[in-house]
Amino acid sequence: MVPWVIAAGALLLAAAAWARAGRVARKLETMTQSYWELRYDFTRLRSQVARLDPETAAQEAPQEPPPGQVAFVPLASIKKKG
Repeated sequence: MVPWVIAAGALLLAAAAWARAGRVARKLETMTQSYWELRYDFTRLRSQVARLDPETAAQEAPQEPPPGQVAFVPLASIKKKG
């Protein structure tokens, strides 16, 4: 009798965990969708501001690092010779 009670309890716990995982997955999907919509809107608005005030856009552009400091080297530029 005790093993059946334990099995039933484990089954109920597994079903509750499955349902919660589904809710969390749906929430993650909506948050991801919202994130990409915000990124799109931000980029669109930034380009509109750049068209309205080109001087400000030039100031906000990322500046290149000094010649002695390289912050990023793309992998495509590192080719094996052979």
